[in-house]
Amino acid sequence: MTRADLAGGVLAFIARLITGAQGHWKGCPPKAEQRIYFANHQSHLDWVLIWAALPHELRAVTRPIAAKDYWTSTPLKQWITTEVFNAVYVNRARTDEQDPLEPLVQALANGDSLVIFPEGTRSNKGEPQAFKSGLYHLAQQFPGVQLIPAWIDNVQRVMPKGEVVPVPILCTVTFGEPLQLAEGEDKRDFLVRARAAVLAQRPVVH
Repeated sequence: MTRADLAGGVLAFIARLITGAQGHWKGCPPKAEQRIYFANHQSHLDWVLIWAALPHELRAVTRPIAAKDYWTSTPLKQWITTEVFNAVYVNRARTDEQDPLEPLVQALANGDSLVIFPEGTRSNKGEPQAFKSGLYHLAQQFPGVQLIPAWIDNVQRVMPKGEVVPVPILCTVTFGEPLQLAEGEDKRDFLVRARAAVLAQRPVVH
């Protein structure tokens, strides 16, 4: 077992210890198929929580998207995101010549699954902001990859924006039914439908 494997096991254990990291597969089974998991975005812990909620055999082939400027700002952050999570780095500050989807396209072309947050930024307003167009373009280019909506619940209370120390609170990740881009579907219609699919996974409060 490598140091990265050991660190991954420890991080998954800590994530489950703090949050419970319960995965509820409501609309699909946890299966070794190429997928794009797309979810609401409330905390830096979001992709750690999804990763910890996945079965062990799926973690090795599922890569989170990570903001390069933040996650390479220290040697420890870079080591964790590169060696443990095998993250796909994206540049938040980019020039007009850069295609922001290029690293994601390359990962999908290599057969990897991805965890993405189509809002593009974190939100503490409860409901997701409007989805940006990246998910639509990936669905166009990779029609054979399953699109799995997911709702991350309670993680914003574990580590609110601006906080450093996590608070132990039970969190869940609910995975819904696969979504497909319909033939000739308009970009705006698809993104509205994809956002609605994520919202539909919210636990019902009685």
